[in-house]
Amino acid sequence: MEEIPDKNIFMMCRTLNTEALSKLPDGYSIRSCRKDELGIWKAMPFDEPNEAEEYDQFMMEFFQTTYGGKEDLFYSRTLFVCDAWDRPVATCLLWKAYNEFNTIHWFKVLKDYEGFGIGRALLSIIMKNLNEEDYPVYLHTQPGSYRAIKLYSDFGFYLLSGDKFGSRQNDLEECLAILEKYMPEKDFRNLKISGAPEHFLNRLDTFDTIQF
Repeated sequence: MEEIPDKNIFMMCRTLNTEALSKLPDGYSIRSCRKDELGIWKAMPFDEPNEAEEYDQFMMEFFQTTYGGKEDLFYSRTLFVCDAWDRPVATCLLWKAYNEFNTIHWFKVLKDYEGFGIGRALLSIIMKNLNEEDYPVYLHTQPGSYRAIKLYSDFGFYLLSGDKFGSRQNDLEECLAILEKYMPEKDFRNLKISGAPEHFLNRLDTFDTIQF
């Protein structure tokens, strides 16, 4: 399969679609990340060990920039789905970026565990604990994560239009062509597009770091 380019996609959920919720499959459990598992967390987004090694410094810098000074909160909020031997197989984190916007961070299911409903159950745990005032929830992703984009869409996330978000270009138009190519036709047709709140865009322009 040809390599899918890393392009920026931004999404937003204003209201949870409760019909998307599900429970963890039998044999799996949920817990917070432990302080001695930072290395596991840093490697989770990457399917290959060499890729994880290549991006280790990037992950460390993101950790320091975004979670620095709030490490205890990071560890308590970073969730791991674990197998019967307590080995992490999926992760996700809800984080208030810039102390203002609820955002989904580092949602990932290890490749060998995709297709068992683990990701849907994990996102259900994150989203069902939010109150009405916690919305909207934002996230950043790439077209290579088209399976996750389908899942986000199920939960009520919209693709965001607009030229840029803070210092990052929004590549939605280019990414739509990629998503159409790789997603099942029904799933692609179900994607919805919305403009971002003006307050959100204006505030992002004031920050010089990327926190989601």
